[in-house]
Amino acid sequence: MAIDWAAERVVVTGGAGFLGTYVVEELRRRGARELFVPRSRDYDLVQMEGVRALYRDARPTVVFHLAARVGGIGANRDNPGTFFYDNLMMGVQLAEVGRQVGLRKLVSLGTICAYPKFCPVPFREEDLWNGYPEETNAPYGLAKKMLLVQSQAYRQQWGFDSIVLFPVNLYGPGDNFDLQTSHVIPALVRKCVEARERGDRRIVAWGTGAASREFLHARDAAEGIVAAAAGYAKSEPVNLGAGFEITVRDLVPLVARLCRFEGEIAWDPSKPDGQPRRMLDTSRAAAEFGWRARIPFEEGLRETVAWYEGRRGAGAPA
Repeated sequence: MAIDWAAERVVVTGGAGFLGTYVVEELRRRGARELFVPRSRDYDLVQMEGVRALYRDARPTVVFHLAARVGGIGANRDNPGTFFYDNLMMGVQLAEVGRQVGLRKLVSLGTICAYPKFCPVPFREEDLWNGYPEETNAPYGLAKKMLLVQSQAYRQQWGFDSIVLFPVNLYGPGDNFDLQTSHVIPALVRKCVEARERGDRRIVAWGTGAASREFLHARDAAEGIVAAAAGYAKSEPVNLGAGFEITVRDLVPLVARLCRFEGEIAWDPSKPDGQPRRMLDTSRAAAEFGWRARIPFEEGLRETVAWYEGRRGAGAPA
């Protein structure tokens, strides 16, 4: 479907968050003028009345559903019920009310956490149902995977145009650097910068370092999400990834070097590694709507470190 963004009324749930700010920027770059970013204090999307109020007030033609209850391994382990319920209810209700009011397009984000724990690498979209997700984030991953079931069922029964995209771990300027809830890259950046400033001789990294991960810059992800909205109209899932994997044992010293931390790296094997390996096959995104990631990983990391250090230097909260 071709989209003239200047003619659409677009809602971006989570549009004030990390990825959302990049998506809003990309939509504006492509000409979108009527953009509405709901705030949780005004629209509680876990509650049906909040979802109905959003559709009534914004009258969108296209919705990007990016809002999510998310966190790293520790946050997932401590809040499995909350992560399951909130993510399921937000996504399911946004699609149901969108169907009822004749929404033109719904773009929802899944998660790489939906893939089976022991999945052949690279992960192909066809592998999504071939096993249970890694236990620490399974409730979150399964809640997101239900949006795929809903998308396929609604397209089959009502012709409702929704798509579900499955991105890898994101990073970049504007990420969440809270050590209690952040993912691995912002947590490492903060640890290394603060350790350097304090003159610490070592930092402690979680797990054994054996697990591998793939990381996608949020700007690349935003370009892929908006490209999919305009160029993809099927309910088969689509991966968004960068096309490489790096072990945590290699990632930590790379981040430490870019943060100019020269101390020792100690490993805490009592902490979980999470899923053993993560890397996506992104050939479907390239074939269906011509998208590939562009930003080299080390370049993106340098930008992220510089943003975080600049924010600290300006006296902003970490």
